[in-house]
Amino acid sequence: MRPDTDDRFGAFLDLLEASLDEPGLSGDQLARRAYLSRFHFDRLVAAALGEPPGTFRRRILLERAAHRLATTADSVIDIALDSGYGSPEAFTRAFAKAYGCTPTDYRRRPGTGTGAGAPRLRDLPAPSGVHFHPPGSLRLPADRRSNSMDVLTRMYDHHVELIGAIVDRCERLDDDVLDTPIEISVEGIDASPTLRSVTDRLVSQLEMWVSALEGGTSMPHPDDTSPPAQRQRLATAAPRFRELVVEPILEGRGEETFVDAICEPPETFTLGGVAAHVLTFSAVRRTLAIGALETAGIDDLGAGDPMLFVGGTGDDASRITRT
Repeated sequence: MRPDTDDRFGAFLDLLEASLDEPGLSGDQLARRAYLSRFHFDRLVAAALGEPPGTFRRRILLERAAHRLATTADSVIDIALDSGYGSPEAFTRAFAKAYGCTPTDYRRRPGTGTGAGAPRLRDLPAPSGVHFHPPGSLRLPADRRSNSMDVLTRMYDHHVELIGAIVDRCERLDDDVLDTPIEISVEGIDASPTLRSVTDRLVSQLEMWVSALEGGTSMPHPDDTSPPAQRQRLATAAPRFRELVVEPILEGRGEETFVDAICEPPETFTLGGVAAHVLTFSAVRRTLAIGALETAGIDDLGAGDPMLFVGGTGDDASRITRT
């Protein structure tokens, strides 16, 4: 069952999502799979999603078709048949009514997002806020409003809870163990790190999540990990990550979910969870990189404290001596 949805809403979505690869499936057949009469199935789905099941499926299939037109070289005929239309002409009429242009013209249309490689406008108006998410699933709306402060609060709550758990476990140890110097280890995060590998992971982490949110099914593996190449990759990935994750969170969509098809098996995440994950593990890697730079004689970054960048007028807070 999908997270944060009521049973009926989630059950309908699961059923309708599973039927996307069967575009010729009739409404009666869908109703039978839900163990309902056609009348009650149509009525309940319309109440849950704000549109009848047939309308919902046709819209999702058209959004999937738009994605294929924008990202593949598949023929219009193949896309039409996979969308449940018996002829290219019928598909063209339905597509043009929905998107205001023919499939061929849509394929030629430049991207409507910001930055190079931004996807074409795909989402059609939907009362439920549920849309197609590539390669073959659904993107659900947030079940409640959230914003950047909600994400920050949760990260802080996790921080405090984790500190408490660490303190609890320290009580089980004697003083000799507690006072033994720690040799820095990042096993489980980055094995045998170098300055190059750590900075590359900082960039590739953004690239990986961008790919997942855009419907990718495999990890990006850049060939060039030189500093100039990393700078160029960062210039591409950073604005896309901001557009796909940060800006939706600022709009109150931090609880919006998506399916990450890069995982095996695919996993469902929220945008807020992605932001928390990236910021947490990036903090470890940033600290390692800054330490390696200082060892190499480059120390103008201080401790990389975000205090001044986020807000405040004091010095680097990590370097303040407190008595």
